[in-house]
Amino acid sequence: MVHNKSLANTSFSILSKSSEFLNLVIQNINSCVLLLNNKMELQAYNDALKTIFSNKPEEDILYHRCGEVIGCAYNVEEAKKCGETSHCKTCDIRISAMKSYLQDEVIYKEHFSRPFYTQKGVKEMKHLQFSSRLFTYNREKYIILMIEDITRLVNLEEKFQ
Repeated sequence: MVHNKSLANTSFSILSKSSEFLNLVIQNINSCVLLLNNKMELQAYNDALKTIFSNKPEEDILYHRCGEVIGCAYNVEEAKKCGETSHCKTCDIRISAMKSYLQDEVIYKEHFSRPFYTQKGVKEMKHLQFSSRLFTYNREKYIILMIEDITRLVNLEEKFQ
């Protein structure tokens, strides 16, 4: 069977007129895909957010800040908004997202460990890998933030060391 190599390397740009297809692709990514504005408020997300990270699975989480929707323990325990807790100034996710927004810096596969609350209200340490980048759409700037929960992998690595 002969494959046309030009079709095998198809860019997503040819699908730009198919928003339904692109939405399906994003919804089927296992990582959380978050679209944030300059205030770190959630503008859009894929289903992985509510199944993996959100401690508020039944609430409307649009326009809430990132830490509030992923269950940041400091946000919950200090009862302050994301960006205002005692740990926000050192939050790697927040710092990276702001670097992407303000300096157009691409952040790729950074690692981060911090306590989070689960949907059942249990506090647990999670190890995350994340990437962020800036993009502009209709003259508005957005940050796309992809977060993967790598806790199992980190725990296995620690177990075998």
